Amino acid sequence: MVGLSVLALAGVALAALSLGRFTVPISEVAQALLAGVSGAGTPAEQVMTVVLGVRLPRIFAAVLVGGALSIAGASFQGLFRNPLVSPDLLGVSSGACVGAALAILLGFSSQVIGLFAMVFGIVAVCLTMLIPRLFRNDSNLMLILSGVLVGGLMNSIIGFFKYIADPEDELASIVYWTMGSLSAVRWDTIAGLVPLIVVPAIVLVAFSWRINLLTMGDKEAKALGVNVRALRVLIIVCSTLLTSTATCISGTIGWIGLIIPHFVRLMAGADNRFLLPLSITVGAMFLLVIDTLARTITASEIPLSIFTGVIAVPLFIVLLAVKKPKVS
Repeated sequence: MVGLSVLALAGVALAALSLGRFTVPISEVAQALLAGVSGAGTPAEQVMTVVLGVRLPRIFAAVLVGGALSIAGASFQGLFRNPLVSPDLLGVSSGACVGAALAILLGFSSQVIGLFAMVFGIVAVCLTMLIPRLFRNDSNLMLILSGVLVGGLMNSIIGFFKYIADPEDELASIVYWTMGSLSAVRWDTIAGLVPLIVVPAIVLVAFSWRINLLTMGDKEAKALGVNVRALRVLIIVCSTLLTSTATCISGTIGWIGLIIPHFVRLMAGADNRFLLPLSITVGAMFLLVIDTLARTITASEIPLSIFTGVIAVPLFIVLLAVKKPKVS
């Protein structure tokens, strides 16, 4: 099933390269890709610019972001044994929004805005993990409550930044960034961030069988030889890196980390050895479709979080009606 999903992802990516306000036939897309890799063929310069310079980095970014948010959500759901947990549970998305808003108010470039978002997202999660240590309570419930507190604090700071922002320029930029977009993505903006997504994703997939043991409960996992505390920290660190880096690339995009793992779980089961890699490919396909719609159906590009909510929620409801999962 994982292999089929990879082939489906390649097909969706090829279609996304072809579709847009300037439609490029699949044959010309293939020629442009071949020319970009080997230098063979002589496709039109306009086609090369559109396919390789504009759409390909954006599609690559959509694959990275969609896959990162999905596997982060699936990992958090396994850690907390709750299919309704999302990647921003520990405050990473709220912290990233604070960092981005601060950078916008200071007048920094888009690259620095993304860097601020990633750093502040990590700082927010560090604060979330510090609170349980202060109270000497490392339970999952305490960690979740800490995430709620930090997220609320960060949302208050965002509200203050919006209040003092210039409504003609800065406020619009903050709002648009917090709704997610890949319109500004270029190769130079994502090249250095690829390892921060690929490496944590590989680590989570490699430890997927241990996450299976963790879903049985802490006592059972310890009895089977799992270092529960170390594994919990590893999952949180990897998922935080994935979420903060994805947010650095695209801004805040909702629903993907919550809906896609649950969607995959209903189709393929709860075994994390299959759930995690399938979440990557399905999440990447989902965001590719969303981004293609966002940049093609209207004259001005629609923020991605609008589409993710409009499409993901009805799709999820239909899937629940078809599968009729048992509630335990």
